[in-house]
Amino acid sequence: MLRAALMATVCLLAAGGAQAQSADDATAIEPIVVQGSGEAGDGPVKGYVARRSKTATKTDVPLDRTPQSVSVVTADQMADQGVKSVAEALRYTPGLFAEYRGASNLHDETFLRGYYYAPRFLDGLLFGSNSLGQVDPYLLERVEVLKGPSSVLYGEARPGGLINLVSKRPTGETAREVQATVGSDNRVEAAFDVMDRLPGSDTLSYRLVGKAARVDTQEDGLDTKRFAIAPSVMWQPDDQTKVTVHAFYQNEPDAGFRNFREAKGTLYPTAYGYVPRDFLISDPHVQKSERQQASIGYQAEHRFDNGITLRQNARLTDIDTAYTTLTWGALQADGKTITRTGSGGTEDMLQFVIDNSAEARLSTGPLEHTLVGGVDYRYSVVDYAWGYDYTVPSIDWTNPVYNVTSLNLSSGRTDTKTRASQVGVYLQDQIEVGRLNLLFGGRHDWATTDIDNNLLGTTTSFDSSAATGRAGAVYDLGWGLKPYVSIATSFEPVLTAAPAGSDPFDPSTAIQYEAGLRFSPEGSGFDLSAAVYQLTQQNVLYRETSASPWQQTGEIRTRGFELEGKAAITDSFSLIAAYSYTDQEVTQSAQANILGKTPARIPLNQASIWGKYEFDDGPLAGLGLGLGLRYIGESWGDATNTFKVPDTLLLDASLSYDFGALDKDFENVSLQVNATNLTDEFYTASCASAYACFVGGGRTVTATLKYKW
Repeated sequence: MLRAALMATVCLLAAGGAQAQSADDATAIEPIVVQGSGEAGDGPVKGYVARRSKTATKTDVPLDRTPQSVSVVTADQMADQGVKSVAEALRYTPGLFAEYRGASNLHDETFLRGYYYAPRFLDGLLFGSNSLGQVDPYLLERVEVLKGPSSVLYGEARPGGLINLVSKRPTGETAREVQATVGSDNRVEAAFDVMDRLPGSDTLSYRLVGKAARVDTQEDGLDTKRFAIAPSVMWQPDDQTKVTVHAFYQNEPDAGFRNFREAKGTLYPTAYGYVPRDFLISDPHVQKSERQQASIGYQAEHRFDNGITLRQNARLTDIDTAYTTLTWGALQADGKTITRTGSGGTEDMLQFVIDNSAEARLSTGPLEHTLVGGVDYRYSVVDYAWGYDYTVPSIDWTNPVYNVTSLNLSSGRTDTKTRASQVGVYLQDQIEVGRLNLLFGGRHDWATTDIDNNLLGTTTSFDSSAATGRAGAVYDLGWGLKPYVSIATSFEPVLTAAPAGSDPFDPSTAIQYEAGLRFSPEGSGFDLSAAVYQLTQQNVLYRETSASPWQQTGEIRTRGFELEGKAAITDSFSLIAAYSYTDQEVTQSAQANILGKTPARIPLNQASIWGKYEFDDGPLAGLGLGLGLRYIGESWGDATNTFKVPDTLLLDASLSYDFGALDKDFENVSLQVNATNLTDEFYTASCASAYACFVGGGRTVTATLKYKW
């Protein structure tokens, strides 16, 4: 039903777009410009430097008045760097380990301030789960990262923070673009982005964004295919009322491959050398990866004359996945033969999320208040079925033969239905008094989870509640300098059954202390920030051995430092730089051999820099050059810290040309070539253990021809 409604919406908007095009052929429609609006906290940004955001406070405020670290990746940055996933878009963002699986990125799983996996929100509402659901970055206006505990406005969440994807929506302006991309690994793509007013209406506008792509995976014998479309319509009868209805559909008959290997052959060579990046441990005859995603929702707001604004944001999402694969077992003594295990199944989610809020602006003496209060609710049903085949033949990686034609996935079967709901009530007050900005927020959540075991006919239920809060202060020193301090907490229900006769486990909680400084002079083209923090997760489950009962006595502490700078040095030169130091330690655990150790896969140091220069006159007018360096520091390869994954340095580059500089007849036509890992460095992205390492992505090159009008 959801997909049928979505396709009807797509057809309606496509018809509207065709009518708009016909109208343009007869009479040119002038672009609609919203005077004096400037940058919106959820709108487009010209260049790399965003000044405002709604993610941290659910209000449209300048970033330098937010007492918690926030990073924004704009659509212009994503386009210039030629990213193909949200994880790739976050490569140059401090505090994030974006591609721990190297080229194997099926879910945009990222580590944020040392904790996995950062939950993803779409337009302020939870989207999918930590490892379920993915949105193509071409459909996005910006990607925002709120670092540290964020439950006070968003409910249950991981300690490291969250990623908010801001989708492209109508702006009331007229703009159109089409682009085609070709590249290495037989990549072929086509995309379009069209927005305008609906014909004959001064209050209705639309936007239609779409993309189709196919590319071979890094491993031989497999490819990926994606078809995505996102229509939206905005009704704005006056400057006090706005309603946007939006939909999204993404079909991937071949969604991607989740690869892992062991350290031998990846981190260090075998007697026959390294196992090459393009070696496929699975078999093309049985490998299957399918995903369909559809959503429909709306955003509505009305501002009353008394300064009160009411908002409602809701979305219904359906994500269906099917995956069958052969996974790496162990490399045998001959250095060539690898055992394998077959596995596969389905995971389907239906999710509904709604957020109702009210914002009020008022004065109490010298204090200027912005109050936000609301109630949000989320509900999801996940059907999960999985099985294994332990009779799969081994494979010789030096001479692979692919002859597995079927699997019997009857071993170790799992068949569950999980129903989860959460309701939260929150209140936040932002206070401005002179040069001081204060923020106080509190929230209470009630969460319920029921897990049906369809094989045993049993149901396990988990109920939990938690109170979370945040307090912070920002002081304007002048000259664009604004130091801040904050404290924030989060919670996450524990869905593991306690030992018989024991009380249910409490939610896992986290608390963060953060201090920082932002330097962003008004009217300048740059934004610099620094943050230092201590983040502690409590009530973590550990057990002495795999046969021992779980104990909720664990604690993980992270201390870190982050630097980020984004600047338009001149009209022609833009620069991004970032550095993060993430020192994580298990400070309490029932498992003695990991106490005092650093969790696997977390680089202690990461650094990056990206710059782009565009020639605007002379013989090189129209030419653009981009260059980036990414340093991924060494990390531990297992929980007991017995071996390390070495550091690596990766080079990215871009070359673009605006044909309008050559001839006015080709105005708005451009060509851009991007290369990632330009030197084709062979490296290990990370290891979770000696039998779970992830090879890094090799060199990729793409060329994109774009036309705007």
